[in-house]
Amino acid sequence: MTTLILTVVGSDRPGLVAAVADVVDEHGGNWENSQLAELAGVFAGVVQVSVPDNRTAELTAALQSLDGLTVAVHAGTGATDAASQPISLQILGNDRPGIVREISTVLSAHHLSIDDMTTTTRDAAMAGGRLFEASVTAEVPASADLDALRTDLERLASEIQVDITLA
Repeated sequence: MTTLILTVVGSDRPGLVAAVADVVDEHGGNWENSQLAELAGVFAGVVQVSVPDNRTAELTAALQSLDGLTVAVHAGTGATDAASQPISLQILGNDRPGIVREISTVLSAHHLSIDDMTTTTRDAAMAGGRLFEASVTAEVPASADLDALRTDLERLASEIQVDITLA
């Protein structure tokens, strides 16, 4: 079996997920993991599928011919560091440009790999303005210095005036 990662984008409408799932099934594939969302009227998703080795090319062609969707197909590598450990970050603060860039820069500097990140903005009920919230799950390599990571995140939280909780 071959693992494929699909990125799927198109104007949101009913039936998009079913169309992709039908094509995967028709080619002997198995839908394994996914993150799907509607953002500002656009459907966007990342899907992990497995498919028999000899059906990869035909599945790819069928997915790329779906009407109204742009589908990119990438080969999954399956590479993970067995010695790594997961951590979670929760970020909350007044919204401003650059928060994701600042946080991802610190994580990258410590060689962390982001597994999952969800961000949102919402109105701040009492204070006015917008709040930025993020939840990040990352893999920490065994060689990482967690104390230095914590120090850098605390410094960053102070600089950009957000709360960062590391668990």
